[in-house]
Amino acid sequence: MSEITFREALNQAMAEEMERDPNVYLMGEEVGYYQGAYKISQGLMERFGTERVIDTPITELGFAGIGVGSAMVGLRPIIEMMTFNFSMLALDQIINNAAKLRYMSGGAFKIPIVFRGPGGAAHQLAAQHSQCLDPWFCNVPGLIVMAPSMPADAKGMLKTAIRDDNPVIFIESEVAYGYKGKVPEGEHLVPIGVGDIKREGKDVTIVAWSKMIHVALEAANVLAQEGIEAEVIDPRTLRPLDEQILITSVEKTNRCVIVEEGWPYASVGSEIAHRITLNAFDALDAPVIKVSGEDVPMPYAANLEKAVIPNAQKVVAAAKKVLYI
Repeated sequence: MSEITFREALNQAMAEEMERDPNVYLMGEEVGYYQGAYKISQGLMERFGTERVIDTPITELGFAGIGVGSAMVGLRPIIEMMTFNFSMLALDQIINNAAKLRYMSGGAFKIPIVFRGPGGAAHQLAAQHSQCLDPWFCNVPGLIVMAPSMPADAKGMLKTAIRDDNPVIFIESEVAYGYKGKVPEGEHLVPIGVGDIKREGKDVTIVAWSKMIHVALEAANVLAQEGIEAEVIDPRTLRPLDEQILITSVEKTNRCVIVEEGWPYASVGSEIAHRITLNAFDALDAPVIKVSGEDVPMPYAANLEKAVIPNAQKVVAAAKKVLYI
């Protein structure tokens, strides 16, 4: 095991897969000469050349479409969105082509493409650059949606995503790029659709993903000081969802809190709450509670941004509410 940053884990995943498979290439804004807006692609252009690390104009719809077309003929593109807020400009290619062409061609075309980049709020990036768009992509049949929280998951999940023959939406947290964690040496793959228990517990299940895992773990530490043992579950893949890990945990704890950074209406957390209620209703001793971002555009002011995003105190309060204490 080596301790590296989330950023380095993503870089290693891409480098290893580009070394393993000459059909893998990276394309996006500033991925080459500038080495990535967040330095995720540092050193890749020097190592693999400008034919496999390709700088693009500011044309998300255009380079997303080039990526889809190249995937149809056997290449394995990694398309970096400088931020997933910009993916809105490429939705026609992502939703109408990447997600549908394998189905519409009766399986004649595989679409092995990864759309990756940062999502969610960072610090004072305001309303247009702080959005969690994972529910948008989770709504679309044909897309796999992944949201890693730890460096080891980031590396293992990205390598798996690159090898898959279906389009993958791979949403990272800009805030998490500097987080450090232990990553296994050598080949490390995390299967699609398999969640992970980030902390064992018996009193309440807390479900979270991406950077909200760190909020959930902080809340679990606070609860532990009061003798409450929370189990923290990370789905890792949001579509397809690992229902069984959620149900097994709720059957043990009988209570569930879901923590998501995004807006509450029609959210991933709402879908998780529905599935838990549908499949583990008899195990529940309290209604499932969601702790979501506030239902407003993200403010620019630091104090208001802090008020909008879920924090450990809100999660602790929700856990106590389902525990009736």
